Amino acid sequence: MNANKRTIRDKAEQFHQYHVKGKPLVLVNVWDAGSAQTIQSTGAAAIATGSWSVAAAHGEQDGEALPFQLVLANLERITKSVDLPVTIDIEGGYGRSASELKQNISQIMDHGAVGINIEDQLPTGEGLYTVTEHCLRLSAARDAAEQAGIPLFINARTDLFLQQAPEQHNEALLNEAIARSKAYAEAGASGLFVPGLQQSQWIKKLCDQSPLPVNVMVTSPEPSPRQLAALGVARISYGPYPYLQVMEHLKALGQRIIMGS
Repeated sequence: MNANKRTIRDKAEQFHQYHVKGKPLVLVNVWDAGSAQTIQSTGAAAIATGSWSVAAAHGEQDGEALPFQLVLANLERITKSVDLPVTIDIEGGYGRSASELKQNISQIMDHGAVGINIEDQLPTGEGLYTVTEHCLRLSAARDAAEQAGIPLFINARTDLFLQQAPEQHNEALLNEAIARSKAYAEAGASGLFVPGLQQSQWIKKLCDQSPLPVNVMVTSPEPSPRQLAALGVARISYGPYPYLQVMEHLKALGQRIIMGS
């Protein structure tokens, strides 16, 4: 293994160690090399992209509308511009079959990523892969990582809670998430990502019962990392929130300049 591979492997091992229940890794999601460098300068432990933000920064919609080659090019610019471990949100992996997924993830690691988010939502955006189907996809991702000799952090995202309004979240949905976490762990996942889950008591129950460290997404200043840590969360990400905040600031700045000219 060459020096570059060793560096990536070391970063991947380091990234795994950051996921501690009750002492969460906090990730302020970025969208390009410039935003990644800015977040690195704040003292962040790692860099994470958000697919929504990356797509928007390229003038595209989320949902794998951005061509995969552009995803790779953007990733490479990010990994070459920072010294921290980089994890990438790859949505559904840009491939439905296990073989497509395996090939794509190999390319992602070749471009410097040490972690991925991969969701169980169907490409149509409605419904989820069955547990069996998605486990085959996760196993393919793990196979790609093992062949590359990199302990890739596979953050298995379940969209159970995103596909139901918060007022429709219930115990049955939570139990399904717990069941999926167990199956995904056996298939080779490293973490469980549950965007859309907001109720504190259910976050705690999931953290207590999931064999995988739990990642919660926050899209506002609250709840705070300290509050989520008390529930047992191991990773906190902010999704499109940073991008939206930056764009709002840019818009306000532009309006002041234009109106004052």
